[in-house]
Amino acid sequence: MTVLTGHCLCGRVSWSSEGPVTRNLVCHCEDCRRATSSPFTAFVGLAPESVAWTGDVNHFESSRGTQRGFCRNCGTRLYFRSEKWPGEIHVHAATLDEGLDYRPTAQVVLRSRASWLDDLDALPGCQDFDAPPGDAGS
Repeated sequence: MTVLTGHCLCGRVSWSSEGPVTRNLVCHCEDCRRATSSPFTAFVGLAPESVAWTGDVNHFESSRGTQRGFCRNCGTRLYFRSEKWPGEIHVHAATLDEGLDYRPTAQVVLRSRASWLDDLDALPGCQDFDAPPGDAGS
């Protein structure tokens, strides 16, 4: 079985799991967009008891029956957990140590998907971000 590992931006919180992955999904809902300041959020679904956390994880109830976890030091969003799926914790794929290998298998709440996501591949781009944002792609 594959061991998944991850950490927050500052490295004070890390996690690991040997449990089976229950979901690899992208969520486009408004709550996820606002909670992560991003047009969508990618999650890895895991059994809560299979995830071992180290460090100071803080939690808040973002809506009734829904908790979101984050690093108390740097604020990195770590997971989403809801009473709707009591046997799962949805860990943010962006925290994965091998995150560039992550591949979602489904999208949810497509009615809230940002329409401009369809246009990303047509935009000018560059491999690094060494210039001011207005100069990207030049």
